[in-house]
Amino acid sequence: MKKYPLIRGLGRYVPERVVTNAEMERMVETTDEWITSRTGIKERRIAAPGQATSDLSLEASKAALGAAGMSADELTHLFVCTLTPDAYCPPSACIMEEKLGVRGKAAMDLNAACSGFLFGLDMARAVVCMTPAAKVLVCACDVLSTRTNWADRRTCVLFGDGAGAAVVTSGDEEKRPGDAAIIDVRLHSDGSLGHLLTVKGGGSGSPLRLGDVVGEDFFVQMSGQEVFKHAVRNMVAVCEEVLAAHGLTGADVDYFIPHQANWRIMEAVAKKLGLPLEKVCATVALYGNTSASSVAIGLAESYQAGKIKPGDKVLLSAFGGGFTWGAVLLEF
Repeated sequence: MKKYPLIRGLGRYVPERVVTNAEMERMVETTDEWITSRTGIKERRIAAPGQATSDLSLEASKAALGAAGMSADELTHLFVCTLTPDAYCPPSACIMEEKLGVRGKAAMDLNAACSGFLFGLDMARAVVCMTPAAKVLVCACDVLSTRTNWADRRTCVLFGDGAGAAVVTSGDEEKRPGDAAIIDVRLHSDGSLGHLLTVKGGGSGSPLRLGDVVGEDFFVQMSGQEVFKHAVRNMVAVCEEVLAAHGLTGADVDYFIPHQANWRIMEAVAKKLGLPLEKVCATVALYGNTSASSVAIGLAESYQAGKIKPGDKVLLSAFGGGFTWGAVLLEF
């Protein structure tokens, strides 16, 4: 029997501050009805001043380690999947390593935008397949409030902050109740469409110089309708790809956790896959689009709430800037 890499512990963290649609109405020209009908979002969590990606990541990671019954010192690798690192240097993974009180691990940041958690899981399973003794922490976190233009009513209503984490080990270890086998991961990208969703300002391609005024390109800029179209098409295709590789269809999926960008996208993908909505994780109303962390938060919350049972086949899918997209098939 083939032994698959295991997710042995899950954790999540969202900041305390809640920003409701009513509050958004006081900030920009919008309404609760407009936001809800187009996105499904009712509120979002926003990091406190000075609360960085490494801080949110730390809380989610401690929860995942606790669920795995492991100490931070047992880890061999730490990956932080983010497009909003604490700084360009040092990496947020190294900062979090220090906050966990450990040294000498292989720590690095990984940026695949909103698909980050899925790309991180694929990196982790590669590590544990090559080095069975490895224990890998994959934390997905974004503090998009720091790259949100709060005067742009098209985008500022969409995003929230949060972190989700998983501990991945080799399948050589005994599978315990609550562990999830990573059956397969399928990932794709298309750089020719990257201009449709960007956060450019301050990068080496759009550098800031001393005294420069921050421009709109420093914040999230998005062609919403085009992103919607590509997200639905590519998420459906990659989900069908990973299922077909194992002789499965949507009817075999017990629970689906899509990227929580927009309820209409999630609903459209589920419909095309033939999945009833009661099998679809939906945290978008409470947290908005938390970028790389959204699938990780949804996975941790769904398991903790008892929505995922032993033996369930769970499908994850995400789509993000780049464009990047992917799907992961798990079995609990």
